[in-house]
Amino acid sequence: MMEPVTPFVLSVPEEALDDLRQRLARTRWPEKETVDDLRQGAPLAAVQDLCDYWLRAYDWRRCEAMLNGFGQHMTRIDGVDIHFIHRRSPNPDALPLIITHGWPGSVIEFHKIIGPLADPAAHGGDPADAFHVVAPSIPGYGFSGKPLQAGWTTQRIAAAWGELMRRLGYEHYVAQGGDWGSAISIAMGEAPPPGLAAIHLNMVTAPSGRDQRDDMDDREKALLARARYYRDQGNGYAVQQSTRPQTLAYGLTDSPAGQAAWIFEKFFEWTDCNGDPLSVLTRDELLDNIMLYWLPATAGSSGRLYWESFRHFSGGEVRVPVAASIFPKDISPPARRWADRRFSNIVYWNELDRGGHFAAFEQPELFVNELRVALRPFR
Repeated sequence: MMEPVTPFVLSVPEEALDDLRQRLARTRWPEKETVDDLRQGAPLAAVQDLCDYWLRAYDWRRCEAMLNGFGQHMTRIDGVDIHFIHRRSPNPDALPLIITHGWPGSVIEFHKIIGPLADPAAHGGDPADAFHVVAPSIPGYGFSGKPLQAGWTTQRIAAAWGELMRRLGYEHYVAQGGDWGSAISIAMGEAPPPGLAAIHLNMVTAPSGRDQRDDMDDREKALLARARYYRDQGNGYAVQQSTRPQTLAYGLTDSPAGQAAWIFEKFFEWTDCNGDPLSVLTRDELLDNIMLYWLPATAGSSGRLYWESFRHFSGGEVRVPVAASIFPKDISPPARRWADRRFSNIVYWNELDRGGHFAAFEQPELFVNELRVALRPFR
């Protein structure tokens, strides 16, 4: 018997919000960093400013109403409750799309693109470009259930997404993702579920081959230097979450300021913001996303995906067409020829002039246009 799909209405108890405010008011702050840049992590002044706004001005009920307005649902797959947004297009011929977030993101990243993707005509677009949008929360993230046993790898999540789309009645669809959403979409492409026509990635993991390093041009050398910087200076969070996520979870689950700082740091480094995330995202947007970690207490369960999968990325053949949109300030963008070695059937490749790791969040109009253009051949 197939598990049901049921509507989900979010209603956080006021007691949980009172508890948050009390914890924020009692924050025990560390001393200021001893440098004037990000080398030691999220700056004290910026984190204090964000947390002060969180305490005194932030309105969770606004975010809650927004999420409920999208149409939220729950279903149980492989023993875990899966939360997802499902926005059907008014165009019955729309192309079904499953779009997956990563860490430290959430379905909040998609709040500016769901409407334009599902109903282009209402946003100045062509109705022929419409999508039926499915945006699930990864197990252990947001309001999805937390796996109680090991084994929830990207491949297992990919299989669950195939079952989700089957359960929703979609017999022909595409998948999209960045960050862990990219890894999950790639895993779907390696073992395609029935109906998967193509995948679109806004983060392409494709390191250079050793034999490609002898004839690199200046641009490729710069990309390789960025990859080395990330490996040497920028991936401490990933080392911790991929080795000891449980130890980290105690502090982040207990302290909202700690949880906020752990996430906020990545928006400093991974957005196209010239060092100021508030130049591309509002405090409300940043805190909406942080709340999807704080309220369901997912510091441990979200970090555990790194323990499951970070050192075990598959190198299998991707059997479906691959489209890619490369945003310049992503963590470590690849050169096209590096990606050609990893993916043998790249049907679309575009390098944009602005935008970072959280592309849909930062540059929604560019992101929507990329999906419309890249995925038109698969309608």
